[in-house]
Amino acid sequence: MPFGFLRRRPASREAPAATGPGPAPPEGSRGVAFDALTEEWRLVGTMHIAGRLSDALNRRETIAISDVRWAPIADPSALTAVPGLKAVDPYDLIVVFAGPDSVPAMTEAEREAHRVHKVPYDVALETPPFRVVGTVHLYPGTEPDRLLDRATEMFVAATDAFVFVAGRELEWVRGQTVLVNRFYLRGIEQIDRRTLERVVPLPGQPLGGTSWRERSR
Repeated sequence: MPFGFLRRRPASREAPAATGPGPAPPEGSRGVAFDALTEEWRLVGTMHIAGRLSDALNRRETIAISDVRWAPIADPSALTAVPGLKAVDPYDLIVVFAGPDSVPAMTEAEREAHRVHKVPYDVALETPPFRVVGTVHLYPGTEPDRLLDRATEMFVAATDAFVFVAGRELEWVRGQTVLVNRFYLRGIEQIDRRTLERVVPLPGQPLGGTSWRERSR
C-alpha cells in the first residue's frame, strides 16, 4: 500500500488488495479505537500505539492499524472492510476523534498538571473540506491564529467539537474531542458557542473587558 494513497484520490468503493503485514507495533503498544477523516475518506479501526494518541500522531511516523473499515466522505456511514490497509501516515489524516481510551489512565495530579495555565478559546478551524468548531486550550501569550504557524506539534486538540463537511454536520462527532492536523489549517476565527458562528465586533470603542487577543496578555 503506497503512502499517501488516501490523499487526493477519486472516490472509490473498491477496497485495496492485501499487501502483507504492516509496520511492527511499538514495544508496549496497545490497541486504541480510532475514527479519522482524510480528504476523501472516513477511516474506522484500531491503532497500535504506545502512550497518548496525540503523541503518536505528532511523531509523524507511520502507525500500524488493523480491523479497518472505510467510507467515502460523501456517504460516511457506508463503512466497508479494508483488509489490505495495515498502516496509516499521520500526514494523511485531517481530523482524528480522540475517544476516552486514547489517553492512558492518569492520576488526578497529572490531570491537573495538563490543565494548568491554559486559556480556552472558542474557534472555528477551517481545514478544507471540513470546518471544525470547538474549544482549543493554549498557553498564555499564544493567540489562536498562531496555530497557522508550523510547529513541533502537528495536531491540536479541540474539545466539545462539531465537524461540518459541505455545510452538513457529522452528527456522530458532536461533543467529542478531536485532533486537527495543523498542516491542513487554512483559517481560524473566533466563534460564539451559542450560534457556532463568527463573532462580529460591534461598532465603536470597547466598553471594557478583554478580547480573545487580549485575554492572555
